[in-house]
Amino acid sequence: MIDKIFYILSALTIICATLVVVSRHPIKSVLFLVATFFLISAHYILLNAQFLALVNIVVYAGAIMVLFLFVIMFLNLNKEIEIYKNYVSWFAALISGGCLFLVVISALEKTQLKEVDLNGNFNLGLVENLGEVLYRDYLLPMELSAVLFFIAMVGVVLLNRKEIQE
Repeated sequence: MIDKIFYILSALTIICATLVVVSRHPIKSVLFLVATFFLISAHYILLNAQFLALVNIVVYAGAIMVLFLFVIMFLNLNKEIEIYKNYVSWFAALISGGCLFLVVISALEKTQLKEVDLNGNFNLGLVENLGEVLYRDYLLPMELSAVLFFIAMVGVVLLNRKEIQE
């Protein structure tokens, strides 16, 4: 039963993610992205990671998508000002997508699936275990992401700073 739910959720997630890219209207694209985030949260719930599902909904589907919608509405994108993309950019996108596909396939070939014994392991989806793994095994990526967020905040402040008139 869970396998069928997983396959249905996976198909819906792929459809919504494709519609994010294919949709010509930016508001519809953002709404499909919100649907994709909710479907990914459903995957987290199937994996017994309720905290990650909740954080995904609150942070991504809530805060960041509201920010995206605000920026899109603020920019007031029209068809008249939309830049026409020539065949060279489509060709470059096709080459980039093909390279990404090859990287994903090669990474999947080298991945070894491990079987998890769920009998008697009641601490599987706890936040404590998540924090322990993140700060024990992935300390450097966590620190680098914190530095990246700090740089992004400084960049936003510098971009929005008004010029001092003399």
